[in-house]
Amino acid sequence: MDFGEWITNPSVLASLLGAGAAFATILTIAQPLLSGAKASARLKDVAKRREELRLRSRAQLEVSDRKSLTRADAAQFMTKVVQRFNLEAALAVEGLSDKLQRAGLRGPAATTTYYFYRAALPIGLGLAAFFYLSVLGFAERFEMNGTHVMVAVVFFMVIGFYAPSLYISNLASKRKEAIMRAFPDSLDMLLICVESGMSIELALQRVGQEIAPVSTELAEELQLTCAELSYLPDRRQAFENLSKRTDHPGIKAVGMALVQAEKYGTPLGQALRIMAKENRDLRMNEAEKKAAALPAQLTVPMIVFFLPVLFAVIIGPAMIQVMEMMGD
Repeated sequence: MDFGEWITNPSVLASLLGAGAAFATILTIAQPLLSGAKASARLKDVAKRREELRLRSRAQLEVSDRKSLTRADAAQFMTKVVQRFNLEAALAVEGLSDKLQRAGLRGPAATTTYYFYRAALPIGLGLAAFFYLSVLGFAERFEMNGTHVMVAVVFFMVIGFYAPSLYISNLASKRKEAIMRAFPDSLDMLLICVESGMSIELALQRVGQEIAPVSTELAEELQLTCAELSYLPDRRQAFENLSKRTDHPGIKAVGMALVQAEKYGTPLGQALRIMAKENRDLRMNEAEKKAAALPAQLTVPMIVFFLPVLFAVIIGPAMIQVMEMMGD
């Protein structure tokens, strides 16, 4: 039995699916035990970022993060490939740094990895599709000619080219949702800290520590903002960076309120109280929107899974009686 017949054997496929389901079950059960150190690891990354900002402030370098920070964190092989073929210029993406920051990926290592996979995945998936169809003989089994094989190879190459961008976009969307779920509560805690007499730096640091068990992503952003307030020459830039990294109108409004309070000396507690109420209303509106869309989303699953069972329960006994009467 060759590899093609073995991999398409129903018993083999059933065994593979069973093994995957067992692995997913074990991973789901063990996930709470493995996620305990996530908050501390992310906060360590923030501390590392704070040290990098301090070094940049001392050196007075006015260059971008990609040129000023070291590439030591990136894998040497990826870095050499990206530099050798000048992939950053060939595959340049507008606003890539902002997109990576919104996904929680910072530093030159993330940029290098992105360009490497955007160049390597099309080649890898294209070769894998060609090997699967031509070398293993599946093209003949599915009655595919050379044109069909080339179309399949190009299709997988296109998927590989856009896969890194889709991954970054999905990661940024999930991170944004996680931040916004905890942001109204963090504003309430920030209001309490400010009205108790804390400075905005100490308040952000304390709120970041308290909110870390609930939302590691928001704790990271607050700690990073606190670090930027300490080391950046313009405090306004720290709040603007927070708005840019999160890309949410609620956080942008809070950042503008904090900038105005810093500039004109307006009461910060009153502005935070209003912003907290607006963000709670915004979160409630999002929940109501999802609840309103739920009936339409449940229509197709109910038709596919619920109605056939209902018909079987209703018509089944009558059909059994008719069959018994015809048998008699």
